Amino acid sequence: MAPPPTLPRQRRRYARILDVAAGFARKGLDSVVLSEVAAKADVPLGTLYRYFPSPTQLMLALYRKQLGELSLGEWPDGGRAPAHALVGAVMEIFHMRLMQPAVEQCLTRAVYAKDTDTTGLLRDIDATAEKAVTVVSGDPAVSRVLLLTVTGLVQGVRSRRLSLFEAEEDLKKACSLLTGGGPR
Repeated sequence: MAPPPTLPRQRRRYARILDVAAGFARKGLDSVVLSEVAAKADVPLGTLYRYFPSPTQLMLALYRKQLGELSLGEWPDGGRAPAHALVGAVMEIFHMRLMQPAVEQCLTRAVYAKDTDTTGLLRDIDATAEKAVTVVSGDPAVSRVLLLTVTGLVQGVRSRRLSLFEAEEDLKKACSLLTGGGPR
C-alpha cells in the first residue's frame, strides 16, 4: 500500500476515494467492491489499487481518516476537557464504528501479523483513537479503558444484547466513573 499522496491533484483523488468509500462502509465489508468504488469516485482502478490493495485496507484508511478529523481542540488552562467533551468524543467514536459495518468488520476480523500493511494501519488506528481520547481525558489509561468499552458496546448492540440507548447510557456512565464523576 502506497503512502497518502502529497501532490494536490493526487490528494483530491485520494480524498474522493475515501468519501465514496464511506457510502459503501455503511453496507458491510462484502459490499465494498474496489472497481465500483473507483468508478463512483471517477478514478482509474489502478490508482485505487495503488493506495488500497484490498477492501480491508480501504475501510481501515477511511476509519483512520475519520478519527483524524475528530476535532478535539485545546482546553483552557491547559487542563482537562470538561466531562461532556469526553462523552462527546467517545460517543463519536462509538457511532463511527456502529454506523459503518464494513469498518467494524475489518476491526474485528483483522489480525495483527508482523510486517504487513494491515498491521501498520491497525496500529495507526489504535494510536489515533487513543490520542484523540487522551487529549480530552488527560489520561492514557482512561482512554484505553474507554476504547475497550466502546468495542464491547458495539458488539453488544450488533448482537442485539443491548439497545442503542442502553449502550449510549452505559458509555456515559463509564466516562463519568473513569473521570471521578461517580455513578449517574
